[in-house]
Amino acid sequence: MKAVVWHGKEDVRVDSVPDPRIEEETDAIIRITSTAICGSDLHLYGVIGRPFMREGDILGHEPMGIVEEVGGRAGERLSPGDRVVIPFNISCGDCWLCRQGLQSQCETTQNRDWKKGASLFGYTHMYGGVAGGQAEYLRVPMAHYGPIKVPDGPPDERFLYLSDVLPTAWQAVQYAEIPDGGTLAVHGLGPIGQLCCRIALHLGAERVFGVDHVPERLALAQRFGVDTVDLKGGDSVPAVIRELTGGRGVDSAIDAVGLEAEAGPVAEILQKTKIVPDRFGGLVAAARSLKRGGTLSITGVYVGAVPLAPIGELFDRQITIRMGQANVRRWTDDILPLLTDGDPLGVAELATHRLPLADAPRAYEIFQKKQEGAVKIVLQP
Repeated sequence: MKAVVWHGKEDVRVDSVPDPRIEEETDAIIRITSTAICGSDLHLYGVIGRPFMREGDILGHEPMGIVEEVGGRAGERLSPGDRVVIPFNISCGDCWLCRQGLQSQCETTQNRDWKKGASLFGYTHMYGGVAGGQAEYLRVPMAHYGPIKVPDGPPDERFLYLSDVLPTAWQAVQYAEIPDGGTLAVHGLGPIGQLCCRIALHLGAERVFGVDHVPERLALAQRFGVDTVDLKGGDSVPAVIRELTGGRGVDSAIDAVGLEAEAGPVAEILQKTKIVPDRFGGLVAAARSLKRGGTLSITGVYVGAVPLAPIGELFDRQITIRMGQANVRRWTDDILPLLTDGDPLGVAELATHRLPLADAPRAYEIFQKKQEGAVKIVLQP
């Protein structure tokens, strides 16, 4: 089969690799019909790939497709021909943490040697070294629990984002604890940030501010009723948001930036330590845009320590912080009705590029460099 394979920094190729096969009774084999590139994939592509990736690893963790084959236990829930979306985290559904709704920490697939949580598709050997879903076929472990069955009929993009983007954004908004009729600032208007804005408005936020510097992303957010703040304006983002909220700041903020995937050598170091001025957005700006007593939700991916996080300031201002990898299966039952009864979150308008799998190297490049208006790229094997 063909698959998107990691060969080194900014070097991904579409190679011929062995077809996957059933290895455990909880496995299923899926024929991929659509698979997306995530902003987190760009970290492996350009910033943190080595030493956590190995040449030959298959990338991707946002796939959906058709069940081709099932193991014994997986067959109790799935049948060949089922249309399914595959969550990016691999969870058993049976362990204590899964039963608490913390599927991203699954005790069965947890990576204890690396002191990491549940295994992930296509996302480094710290998270299990499991082959990813940017391929023609995928072996899905824990298929007795993980795959989300979706109806036939609507196009893939109606459901594809259940794999990651939608539950990640949904959890970020839930963790932000926006009061009824409250205000929210979303820092970073990539796919996650875009859907954070839409979900917050759908769930009753009175006003949502979206912060970014890419014109296409700002324009897309504006179409969905978001008040945008352009980082290129030169002013301190927290100061701008306080001015727009009567001097107080927002009730809640979401950091949907995390570790920047397009950073050069110096900016890369600054991003990893978050030693950045307010006007560049990210963690510090998100925290400082909050009112005293507000809530900060962190969904952007970080690696390593953040030694200069303003702990004293957060303590003084009594900021609540919630963060973590999305617990996909915790939220999908809440989200699925929004995809089968109309499209109130506008998921059909999220993808800017739809390309064949063979074009993956170009897709990674334009997504990383924010070229051609790329906001979300879907690959089709």
